Amino acid sequence: PHTISPEVMQRTEAVPFFESLLQGDPEMSTAIAAIQTLMEFMNRNSAETVAELTSDLKGAMTELQTSDQSVASVASGCELFLRFITLTALDKPDFNECKQLLVERGQLYLQKAAQARQKIGKLGVPFIRDGATILIHSRSRVVLTLLKEAACCNKHCTVFVTESLPDRSGYIMQKSLQEAGIPAYVILDSAVGYIMERIDLVMFGAEGVVESGGIINKIGTYQMAVVAKAANKPVYAVAESFKFLRQYPLNQFEAPNKHKYTNPQPSDFSRHPLVDYTPPSYISLLFTDLAVLTPSAVSDELIKLYC
Repeated sequence: PHTISPEVMQRTEAVPFFESLLQGDPEMSTAIAAIQTLMEFMNRNSAETVAELTSDLKGAMTELQTSDQSVASVASGCELFLRFITLTALDKPDFNECKQLLVERGQLYLQKAAQARQKIGKLGVPFIRDGATILIHSRSRVVLTLLKEAACCNKHCTVFVTESLPDRSGYIMQKSLQEAGIPAYVILDSAVGYIMERIDLVMFGAEGVVESGGIINKIGTYQMAVVAKAANKPVYAVAESFKFLRQYPLNQFEAPNKHKYTNPQPSDFSRHPLVDYTPPSYISLLFTDLAVLTPSAVSDELIKLYC
């Protein structure tokens, strides 16, 4: 059980603590790290009322979104965490009891979130046939978990991974797959159209899933989905439910700049976005820890999560 530390944590300490968690465990999701940071912040907060504590948590959430990590994942994870811990009435007369209850709820949410990848792995395996050739984009821990689960079920797949400039994260993904005994090959980002005729299905992670069922993900995801649809290949997005966002962009430029750039300012086309928006019409199914969903079902699940 969490104990309340006498050492107060300031809002400005949230980002360094968050980044230290990610450095300590490279496999940790940015959303999970953000939730753990909020848990630590709540434990070490000096607020004396629930309203003050909630206000301080919102301030820490704003600070976390200034980090260089995936802003969409951080924003969705934090919002759902705050919603979950304040879901029911706090009828304890003593504030410390109320705070302890909030901490316990936060711990419960964290446990649920930590199990999400394994659930997705089990739900997604039936959609991968033995001998499939799969195209994936960039590095995604949840996609890696799903492919490892498929390998454990004796489904032998060949995986092509996009190089994924500018950080070349495709090479990291290739290494992780090869270490798991899964044949993996890196292709150029510009070779997606060339390789598509050899592909059975396309799969990628998501930094955020919006209300329409579309996704925000690493730059290059949208063009891959467009090519896949033109070639009549199924496209599967894989994401934990704590990445569901209450946003409804209709095109690339309506996706918030804070998600697309590390230093969000009006776009002048001289800067390159880090993510793009893939509309729901290009996605066949979403594999989540809630269920395997069609894009149109995401809005219903968001209502359940927030209401």
